[in-house]
Amino acid sequence: MDIEAASNVVPATHKSVEVDDDGRSKRTGNVVTATTHIITVVVGAGVLALAWAMAQLGWIAGIGIMVAFSCISILTYNFIADCYRYPDPVTGKRNYTYMQAVNSYLGGKMHVFCGLILYGKLAGVTVGYVITTSTSLVAIKKAICFHEKGHDAYCKFSNNPYMIGFGIGQIFLSQIPNFHKLTWLSTLAAITSFGYAFIGSGLSLAAIISGKGQPTSLTGVKVGPGLTEADKIWRVFSAMGNIALACSFATVVYDIMDTLKSDPPENQQMKKANVVGISMMTVLFLACGGLGYAAFGDHTPGNILTGFGFYDPFWLVALGNVCIIIHIVGAYQVMAQPFFRIVEMGANIMWPHSDFINKEHPTKLWIFKFRLNMFRLVWRTLFVIIGTIIAMAMPFFHEFLALLGAIGFWPLIVFFPIQMHIAQRNIKVASSKWCALQLLNFTCFIVTMLAAIGAIREIGKNISKYKIFTYKQ
Repeated sequence: MDIEAASNVVPATHKSVEVDDDGRSKRTGNVVTATTHIITVVVGAGVLALAWAMAQLGWIAGIGIMVAFSCISILTYNFIADCYRYPDPVTGKRNYTYMQAVNSYLGGKMHVFCGLILYGKLAGVTVGYVITTSTSLVAIKKAICFHEKGHDAYCKFSNNPYMIGFGIGQIFLSQIPNFHKLTWLSTLAAITSFGYAFIGSGLSLAAIISGKGQPTSLTGVKVGPGLTEADKIWRVFSAMGNIALACSFATVVYDIMDTLKSDPPENQQMKKANVVGISMMTVLFLACGGLGYAAFGDHTPGNILTGFGFYDPFWLVALGNVCIIIHIVGAYQVMAQPFFRIVEMGANIMWPHSDFINKEHPTKLWIFKFRLNMFRLVWRTLFVIIGTIIAMAMPFFHEFLALLGAIGFWPLIVFFPIQMHIAQRNIKVASSKWCALQLLNFTCFIVTMLAAIGAIREIGKNISKYKIFTYKQ
């Protein structure tokens, strides 16, 4: 039993009231709270790159791919929900993490493969959040600069001080020990995610209504003097990676499920949350992507709120970026906490008698009382510092997000859920259902590979022109 589990066990005389079937503190989450967590993760700043993705794909492919990815996500996340317990989805033993579910249904080798993908992506997403936040902080400063000095003024600023400041803030927030204590932060983040999505869509709609919208195409950006056929193809692949990232919350899906009360069954509640959360996500994606593309046409920026297609009203542009920052502060912790927990559980297993790793020190800072754990303090601080340094070295917004989306989409959202579903339901090899699921699996694998290659190529092109740690926007 890990430290967190042990700390949640209460005396036997109170078990019938205060604990669940596994001896942990009574879970109180429901469909609403699960939906809130989902929205916090999926409606990230990546939605602001969807207009760029739409511009590369065009109306037909852009809308089609967004809807297709959302439908696939609802199907496979429902498979994941059924695998929270093993072997029975209602009465079986709980799987507290995605890796445990894979191990239960698919065995040890798949368990290791899943861990490499899952926690590698978690770490990568936190780096992407550092990039996103600094980009928005600089955009606020630029909005004020353009307002005061005119649209042609030189308003370029270094991202590095803002990345460092964000990292310092996350060092403090990272000391929160338990995921379930972050519901208030997740709720605030979810609210602000809608805020900047609506602001970006509203500004795009205003530009269209006022007649400032740009020509668009059914097939996206046209090949011409500034865009070769090869570049067009690679951008299309990279755009699919951006859309794939926007659909992803597999990295924290079991952390979300582990907050749900058991009546009604967790899988039933999570399926409802999947449908509501992903449906709301899809509407926002289509609005942000479609309106942004209609406003900017072939010149759609990688981020519609920081690329300065909009200058006025400057305060609304700044407010949209403030919403992004507030959202990312919460989303960073939603993504980082599972990574923190797995490392700390591993350390506890390897060194169960170490006071440095296991001992909690009651501490009071001003009016705040908390338990200080030295390993948690050191390890989580180092994690945030290293991620911030990587972001400073490679601060490319939509290219980095596209790579993260490509890395996680096929294995986490398609491959593992399908294979676990087949194992759980004992679906016969070569049966019609088995063939249909494997066809979906193979198709998504091809899409993921192409998206990853396209994103890597775009990052490579930018790195060749970039001086490390000197990025200005």
